[in-house]
Order: sequence, then structure tokens, then C-alpha cells
Amino acid sequence: MTKNSAAPTTTANWTGMVPVEDTALAVTDTGGPGLPVIYLNGQFATQGYWSRVLAELGPEFRHVTYDERARGKSRRSADYSFEAAVRDVDAVLAARGVERALVVGWSYGAVVAAHWAERNPERAVGAVLVDGAYPHDWLDDAMEQRIRKLFKRMSWFMPLLRPTGLTPRMNAAQQAESNIELGRLSRERELGPVLDGLTVPVRYVVASGTSFGSKGDEQERIREALDAVVARNGNITSEKVGSNHGAILRKDFRTVAAAIRGIAAQDG
Repeated sequence: MTKNSAAPTTTANWTGMVPVEDTALAVTDTGGPGLPVIYLNGQFATQGYWSRVLAELGPEFRHVTYDERARGKSRRSADYSFEAAVRDVDAVLAARGVERALVVGWSYGAVVAAHWAERNPERAVGAVLVDGAYPHDWLDDAMEQRIRKLFKRMSWFMPLLRPTGLTPRMNAAQQAESNIELGRLSRERELGPVLDGLTVPVRYVVASGTSFGSKGDEQERIREALDAVVARNGNITSEKVGSNHGAILRKDFRTVAAAIRGIAAQDG
């Protein structure tokens, strides 16, 4: 790993709040001389979901994690858009003095990671995309209504869970619109060109079975869209694991860690 000059070797472990636009993000940076890796969370998840991956990799890498806007310990914002999520990657890296990093994303974070890596090939060592960023037209009018109804039904108990950090400080409508925006961005005509444009090494770790809100074989049909992407772009490879979408970081963390090591080994 000869290209990780982005990370000052004297950087110490740091935890704090990074001001970004109208909000502040809770960030953890393990520091050290290793290759910087930035982790992007699931849509309503927190940085704690990566704990097993980080423990598996250890101090060989410099790990940067953070909570997205209104998630975990981060503050609320007026902007929960996808583009804000992409901007926040740059903001966190800049705040921690990291010029070049390996980006890892799970679920929603995988789509953010793919966009960031495609837009910043000179700064991205590579990307590991964990059960997300599949170009598939899964969103239609019926699905939009299903999403809105689902979050409306959950709205009564979400505030009760907020003190535990298990739900975001966003209302039901904001969460639904974020999910719908993700569906629009995941359409083949939108996400396909982004994946085709990736020029850095990319490894997918693909889950099995259902995810929250999916029915029957919906999720598996969405994942099948990756086959055409891999066939078109030689920079992209994939590996299937046995755990489902929600359990993948808990049960298959070793596979995720191995994918990170594999990308890092190609650097230099």
C-alpha cells in the first residue's frame, strides 16, 4: 500500500462533531498510519454497525466512521437528500485531513459510495459495496404508496426508540421520501451509467434472501441486475454470502473485511 500519503502518520484516535452546512456529524477516526477507509451507513443506520468489520481489520487500517444527518448522534438538518449525503463524504474526509481513501458502503451507503468513487477516481482507492447499489427499476407508483404507508404505520413508535439511537430524528414523511429518492436513483438508467463509469477496483458483497419491506423474491431479482454490470465493467467483481440484508455486517463481516483487504492490496 504505497499510495496512502493522504493520512498523516501522527494522526491520533479522535471522536467528535464535524460541522457541515446547517448540521454537525458525529465522527470517529481511529487514526494511525494505515490506509484510510471511510464507512457509509445504511439509510437509517449508525456507525456502530461496522464494529465487527473494524475489529476484524484492526489497526492495519485507519478507520473513519460517522453518523449521517439526524442519525445516531448527528444533528438534524433541513436537507436529507442523496446529494447532501455525497457532499458529507467530502466534508468528513476534509475535516480529518484525508485526501485519498477506500470507501465502503452498506445498503444506501453503497449507492453513496458508488457515486462518490465514480466522481472522484483520483481520490478513491477503490470501493466495497455491501448489498446495495443494484441498478433495477423496483420503484413504481404502487411501491411509492407502499413505502409511504409503511413509514406512516411505524410513525407512532419511532419517537419512542429515538433515545436509544435505533431510529433517526426524521419524521415518517422524511424517511419515506428518502427511500423513494433512493428508488429513483437506483433505476437502471440512473445508476447503470454510474457503475459503468467506475474506473477504480470495486468489490460487491451480495447478501441472500429478503430485506426489510421486501416480499417474496423481490430482493433476489433486484440483486440479479448486478450480473450485467459485472459483465460490462472489468473493474467490478462480486461475491455472494449466505446472510440476509440486515444481518450481513453481523454474520459476514469477515467477507466484508476480506474485500477491503483485497482492494487495499491492489493499491500500488
